[in-house]
Amino acid sequence: MSAASVTTGTVLSAEARLRDLPRERLAILPSPLHEVPRLGAEIGGPALWFKRDDLLGFGLGGNKVRGLELLLADALAVGADTLVTGAGPQSNHVRAAAAAAAVAGLAMVAVYFGREPSVAEGNLMVTRLFGGETRFTGDDDRTSVDRGIAQVSAELRSAGRAPYAIPRGGASALGVLGHVLAVVELAEQVLTLGLRPDRIILAVGSGGTLAGWLLGTRLFGLEWAIVGYSVSRPVDEAKDRVMTLATDAAAVLGVPLPPSFRDAIDVRGGVIGAGYGVPSAAGIAALEHVARHEGIVLDETYTAKAFGGYLADVAAGGFKDVETVVFLHTGGELPRSVGRG
Repeated sequence: MSAASVTTGTVLSAEARLRDLPRERLAILPSPLHEVPRLGAEIGGPALWFKRDDLLGFGLGGNKVRGLELLLADALAVGADTLVTGAGPQSNHVRAAAAAAAVAGLAMVAVYFGREPSVAEGNLMVTRLFGGETRFTGDDDRTSVDRGIAQVSAELRSAGRAPYAIPRGGASALGVLGHVLAVVELAEQVLTLGLRPDRIILAVGSGGTLAGWLLGTRLFGLEWAIVGYSVSRPVDEAKDRVMTLATDAAAVLGVPLPPSFRDAIDVRGGVIGAGYGVPSAAGIAALEHVARHEGIVLDETYTAKAFGGYLADVAAGGFKDVETVVFLHTGGELPRSVGRG
């Protein structure tokens, strides 16, 4: 929603409902916001800032922790004893969910598409380190995870357990609202700094992060626009998912989405490469660029590909009228491909 289309009472009511949502505090908040001047100057284009959700301080960080604070609170409220979720083997969400289960004293089952690799590394390895049980569907179709989550949950209920199913990637209304809270956090930070970002740049996977950032931005009448780079699925499919998730999250707050909401969904393609979770040449180049100029490590699955998309757009003059950009570093596992022959 634009500032003009939201009454003060609606905003205050939505903000009150947002802040009153039960949360299990996991993250160290707020995550840092800082300029990366050397990198920004070398790239050219807008002044560049990083919002460091890789430094949330729980379960190796990553912005999926934000949604899990709400999801874990809901799981505990209904008496769950096991979290069941899934995605790809290098999912930040699954790794963070395993950590959340561990700290809450719950069991956790992770369902992955595809076949079990011969060597567990990255987020798969860390998920097991946190005590997560891992299962593979044997099917390369990512939607097989959805069926797997339902199957595991049914098995656990039949055994007298109390599973709490979290959709693939944490893409749910409560997960989205965790990212709306991040919008409020950034708005407070930039106000303190006297900063006026023109664009927020982020990776789009399951769609929950972008849905939350768009919902929060429109709800509270913030002036920045948001650009997402799809690292997981075709652009139109990503937009559809964002629209659905934002609608569901807005319903929890009692706020309808305006007809113009979809027009604000700016998702760009061309960065996936060979596929989701498969490192791309442009992504690795972007990862190395950021590391060698600012000492910040991106991940190959999400942030490196998104930043590679941003670099390509800047080189093509796509941000020439923009003064300040904030890149949302959503976190991730350490690189596995850099330096290999």
